[in-house]
Amino acid sequence: MSLDPKTILSSLTQRQQEAASIIDGAVLVLAGPGSGKTRVITHRIAHLIANGIEPWRILALTFTNKAAQQMHERVEQLIEGVHHGRPRVCTFHSFCASIVRRWGERLDIDPGFSIYDTSDQRDAVRTALQKLDLDSGNWTPASVLSTISAAKNSLQSAEQFADAAGDFYTRSIAKIYTAYQETLRRNNALDFDDLLLRVAELLRSDKEVLESLRRDHGYILIDEYQDTNHAQFVIAHSIAAEHGNIFVVGDPDQSIYGWRGADLGNILEFEQQYPGTEVIPLGENFRSTGHIVSSADGLIRHNSRRRHKDLHTSLGDGEKVAMIRCNDEHHEAERVAELMVQASREGVPWNQMAVLYRVNSLSRVLEEAMRQHGIPYVIARGTAFYDRKEIKDALAYLRLVVNHQDDVALKRIVNTPARGIGATTMKKIEVHATSNQQCLSDSLVAAREVSGIAARTCNAIEGFTSMISRWRRFVDGEDAARLPDLVTMVISESGLESAVAGEDSEEARQRQANLNELITASGESQPPEETDDGLLLDALIGFLESVALVSDSDSIDPDQGAVTLMTLHAAKGLEFDLVCMVAMEEGLLPHSRSAEDQGEMEEERRLCFVGMTRARKHLSMLSAASRMFRGARASTIPSSFLGQIPEEHVQREDLSDQFEPDEPERLRVGTSSAQFPVGSLVRHPQFGTGTVQALMPRGSVCSARILFDNVGSKTLVLEYARLQRLR
Repeated sequence: MSLDPKTILSSLTQRQQEAASIIDGAVLVLAGPGSGKTRVITHRIAHLIANGIEPWRILALTFTNKAAQQMHERVEQLIEGVHHGRPRVCTFHSFCASIVRRWGERLDIDPGFSIYDTSDQRDAVRTALQKLDLDSGNWTPASVLSTISAAKNSLQSAEQFADAAGDFYTRSIAKIYTAYQETLRRNNALDFDDLLLRVAELLRSDKEVLESLRRDHGYILIDEYQDTNHAQFVIAHSIAAEHGNIFVVGDPDQSIYGWRGADLGNILEFEQQYPGTEVIPLGENFRSTGHIVSSADGLIRHNSRRRHKDLHTSLGDGEKVAMIRCNDEHHEAERVAELMVQASREGVPWNQMAVLYRVNSLSRVLEEAMRQHGIPYVIARGTAFYDRKEIKDALAYLRLVVNHQDDVALKRIVNTPARGIGATTMKKIEVHATSNQQCLSDSLVAAREVSGIAARTCNAIEGFTSMISRWRRFVDGEDAARLPDLVTMVISESGLESAVAGEDSEEARQRQANLNELITASGESQPPEETDDGLLLDALIGFLESVALVSDSDSIDPDQGAVTLMTLHAAKGLEFDLVCMVAMEEGLLPHSRSAEDQGEMEEERRLCFVGMTRARKHLSMLSAASRMFRGARASTIPSSFLGQIPEEHVQREDLSDQFEPDEPERLRVGTSSAQFPVGSLVRHPQFGTGTVQALMPRGSVCSARILFDNVGSKTLVLEYARLQRLR
């Protein structure tokens, strides 16, 4: 069966067709919010195949596993019935991981290397600090890793960073960087930034590898190009520079990851790198109604570092953007909850609503309001499933099966569950490993040679090491389909399952369910482009790699029946019928640290733009006249961004001077809570009747714990609780 190029493009708009139909050369697609960029990329891939390009020569790169999976599925649908290979669609990091696995010997890296997540990285930094006798209170792992990450994204090795260090701080960081890398090397591990750095180094130094990748990938497509950093630019440019067939899609107005190393110059200067580039703007928004699109467009025009495109929509004007000024953060949260309850009554599902904020700490008061109104909600804070202790324990066992040098993984589970190999024993093993230049696994095998370890403990150690060895033997020669069997075996024989099963609690049942889900996940982990006759070791490596590279937004499930609370950064790429952006105040959005830096101020404005364009039909932007900060209440100034949105698209509502009690019993900030003493009988419009059990004043705000007859105990802020005292 053959593909018809015209049929493939027939469902696209004229501008989208123009972009997707170009076969050779460099193309820059400036894709505004909701403009269908994923459709353009996937249809272009299918169009290339329809025009005779071998699928295996096509490489499409994006930033999240979810985006890669969705793109892969859409391409599959478009080329269904054509059986001559599949294009490669993956994230930058998984692409680089595969290169390191394939060519690792040229980098002196064993192909069974581990990929360290943030938790592992912090452990490795702590090890480096201990080695250097530096206080982790003065050199926090998070700040050290941020500096090291920035250096790696700029392609600075530890040696190069040390050579450039000119003051006490950078010289100290250089020592930590060097010791950190030595810890990774000893553990046969790479962090996320290493995957990019080492591949960039390889492509610069090894002509054979570079030529091989150029032959394999004659057509490169990159999604979210505005989010690429310098290392990613070097990798893509190295492969594409000779044939020049590079197709990038992005929006300078949605570049919000400068703090992670994203280089806005990559997209703004693309045409300088590739003279003769075809530039195609996609300005039609298929997501949001007119007032939302025009409001966002009016705001972002205040930025200078951008490429203009006319944003427009054919979805009608819709509602104006609501700008609501509230008394304080509790009133703001109450108003958000009221808007959502009203929207729910009008038929908007909970899972089509979101609350967006600049920093995570703002969620606490919002959560209280959600609970008080009985609104189901979830908080998006990263890859929660893979952060759970029992899952990280199981994964550490699996990592040790692949990479026996992974000391971080070993230390995590050598006595988990408890098997009599305590901290004192491990300290002796570590000393032996250091003096003999061994990894911990090798020193454990030689435990009887280590002085001071009791025979009973040696027996426990031998039981542990023989168990790991048995799993490694199982892996050798088995087919990939046995991966769930291996994971089941590890969870069972390690004692993780019995430790959970021995507890009779809801938490234990949840942990057991999580371990079961991990087995399920391992069975679903095989990449679509892989065949079923692979080896178990390769399947295990691939599974661990996919887990290590999962990103924040991969954890957000739009099908959950709940409102989503998340940061503006986490909301990138998502969309909802109703969006409430809160804390639209100077110092929060824009953030206080951007006040003296024009570049950072423009990134804050882009962040606001991204938040606004998540909304399809309803957008509310709220601020509070005062807000608690470090225990003290302070007045606030509305965000300057609110004044940069054209007035004709806005409906302003100032409640800060009009928020009066509906009933005499309802309290104002600072008034006495004596109207609702402990023991009084009260009625709530939603929860019914109840008895006040305790009063909890905090500054000028007072909360009460109330035992309701029908719904149990609730804690409510009296000022906004809409309570009526009965007696």
